[in-house]
Amino acid sequence: MTAQISHAEGATAAVRRELTACWAAVINAGGAVVPMDCPLPPVTEVALRPAVERITRDLSPDRSRLLLARVDGALAGWMLLRREQHPLVAHCGMVNHVQTHVRFRGMGVGTALLRHARGVARDDMGLERLQLAVRSGLGLEGFYRKAGWTEVGRWPGALRVAPGDDRDEILMSLAL
Repeated sequence: MTAQISHAEGATAAVRRELTACWAAVINAGGAVVPMDCPLPPVTEVALRPAVERITRDLSPDRSRLLLARVDGALAGWMLLRREQHPLVAHCGMVNHVQTHVRFRGMGVGTALLRHARGVARDDMGLERLQLAVRSGLGLEGFYRKAGWTEVGRWPGALRVAPGDDRDEILMSLAL
């Protein structure tokens, strides 16, 4: 089951705890979604709380929505869908923090979230295109290609995962 939260009030303390726990599990299992103000893995839920608070505080029907996937009531994954603010790109949305809890991988959670995002972006937010960036070396670009996304560019070696381990940042786009 997928759902969305479009107001800060909808991101209850319980939802924020679930988001934080999921995010920590994903990062510590090798996931690529590490917030800017968080240390590199391993991370604690405490270290992630400021990022979760920032994301949920900024929710707005026109600008930013949190999309959730649940399996038997448990948070199985989530992502952030944002409208670009500059007038030249306000028809575009940005997908951030796509993650599936490690307990639910391989069950179609990520695919369900992306399908839900497409509908919310087009039908509820009036967006015409979505964009995202992924780290190379994890096979993520193949996952997004299967969901209809197109690679539109790369920043070679832009992401330093560890000394001597630089990865490309892969830029992807989806026309709605």
